Amino acid sequence: MAKKGKKDKEAKKARTELKNKKNLEKAESKDKKRSKKLGSEDDDDLDIDEVLANYKKEQELFEQVLVTNVEKPSPRMNPCMISNPVHGKRELILFGGEHTDSSTSTTTFYNELFTYTLESDQWRKITSKNAPMPRSSAAAAAHPSGVALLHGGEFSSPRQNTFYHYSDTWLLDCNTKEWTKIDQKNGPSARSGHRMTVWKNFFIMHGGFRDLGTSTTYLKDCWLFDITTYKWKQVEFPPNHPIPDARSGHSLIPTQEGAVLWGGYCKVKAGKGLQKGKTLTDCWYLKMKSDTSGLRWERRKKQGFQPSPRVGCSMVHHKGRGILFGGVYDYEETEEAMSSEFYNDLFSYQVESNRWFTLKMRPQKKKAVTVSKSSKNKDDELENILNDILQKANLADDDTTEDDNEIEKELRRMDEEEELENKSKEFTILTQLPHPRFNAATAVVDDMLFIFGGIWEFGEKDFVIDSLYCIDLNKLDGVKLFWQDLEAVERAKQLGDEEEEEDDDDYEEDDDEVEAEDEQYEANDDKLVAEEEEDEEEEEIEEEGPEIPDLRPWLPHPKAFENLRSFYVRTGADFLQWAISNNRDAKGKHLKKHAFDLCQDRWWERREQIRIEEDKLEDMGGVEGIVERDPAQSTKRR
Repeated sequence: MAKKGKKDKEAKKARTELKNKKNLEKAESKDKKRSKKLGSEDDDDLDIDEVLANYKKEQELFEQVLVTNVEKPSPRMNPCMISNPVHGKRELILFGGEHTDSSTSTTTFYNELFTYTLESDQWRKITSKNAPMPRSSAAAAAHPSGVALLHGGEFSSPRQNTFYHYSDTWLLDCNTKEWTKIDQKNGPSARSGHRMTVWKNFFIMHGGFRDLGTSTTYLKDCWLFDITTYKWKQVEFPPNHPIPDARSGHSLIPTQEGAVLWGGYCKVKAGKGLQKGKTLTDCWYLKMKSDTSGLRWERRKKQGFQPSPRVGCSMVHHKGRGILFGGVYDYEETEEAMSSEFYNDLFSYQVESNRWFTLKMRPQKKKAVTVSKSSKNKDDELENILNDILQKANLADDDTTEDDNEIEKELRRMDEEEELENKSKEFTILTQLPHPRFNAATAVVDDMLFIFGGIWEFGEKDFVIDSLYCIDLNKLDGVKLFWQDLEAVERAKQLGDEEEEEDDDDYEEDDDEVEAEDEQYEANDDKLVAEEEEDEEEEEIEEEGPEIPDLRPWLPHPKAFENLRSFYVRTGADFLQWAISNNRDAKGKHLKKHAFDLCQDRWWERREQIRIEEDKLEDMGGVEGIVERDPAQSTKRR
């Protein structure tokens, strides 16, 4: 009887587990219904399905794509911002986001599409009948073919009593600004806070979270979207293969061989029924292959200097590196109170060397603009040298105009950017990085880093910073300010300072005694203080300016204060020889284009090392630039 009872007990246990599994699959819909019941207690709030239905009706009134000029987007947090991938299109694309009205405590979600054109300094608002529903915290990325992909995001009722996560996918034609919804069963689940990037024909998507009302689930799945088939496919890794932990709000940037993942946030168990937040600082490399069954994660070891732990600082890709701005770190002191530190640092992460570097603003200096009359002659001379090399190697082709024009356009664009900068309307230039914040939207257009919005907290209240900035990643000579509204932030700071002063009144006498002791100590030990300051300066120099190893020393190296155009004119022939030796099947025009791309990659690859050398030269003698003399123009020296 005992054995029979044991078997019955095990069978009952198995039935219970099966039942729990089925219930778990229905958890999302049940939690949604439960949230609606809880939210119905507030008569002022609206049913989330009703809100979405109203949005859909309003959108159906649009008969076509409507474009209107606007001064700027309204304040919002957690939008998607990307650079237009269409060749020659210097444009920002901004979609979605949310904003909470502090006076009414109601939240509005947006599905507007905005563009900003750099040449005309013009914002445009684009509305259409087939745009995605309003959302924030979605994932988006742009593909060189001229399309962008949007997935997921979140939405809530006006008073945030009920939440909804999207699982839909949309393609945006970045030229016409028309949306296309991708209908596919068995695609990625609903989520927010996930990240997306591009490799060859694939969009890569990883992680995110889903809030079910009663609990939050963090995800670690990896998906690929093939732009040739318009289909999602989940990446399956071997059972024993190490993969990154579940997370959201992390960084995912593209590389030539795949993608690099860094940081993020998740919640871990902290006792029975309790969870606490965890800030992640690990780094992983996703090695891609055309055969998606061969994809593998590789964990990268930490080397040298590392940014302090933080979240809300997702990196943006720029020329073989990641650019990271801002973020926040929460110090969980007690269950009731938590303090946070907000950042406005700017970092560069070099993918190939797996190293971090601090980027700091340089003082802006007025320089005389000199146009060399022989620049055209140098370009023609280089072109003749390149053609001679191809002729001798029997790799020349008859029609070289197409790619030659592309290189010429790129060189002309560099000159036009310089002229446009000198002729453009006056903007306020900040010598300091923007106010600390997290979850700012960032994108790079050419070599310009744009920072839109962001959030700063005081106590339990969030402050959306309505702002737009631009930083030239080549010069780092200041922050161009388009607009910023810090009034509410400064008011909150002032209020906090007044509260601290009231708390400190009881300790004024003790503070005076401490200050007197400090003054006496400083008077007696001036030399010691000076020595300590010198040590601190030495430590800072060692941290900020480590020598950067050259992973490809056989390639030509840029000179201090040498711009990309000058570097190409000087070394183009060397890079063409390198391109020929590594591309046996290519012909003339393709080899010249490849040589130019190699030159450009090399210039940015060694940019941080060159900055160190430039800073040393400036410290030695105030050097602001180097002028190359034209050998054809001889001058007498007396």
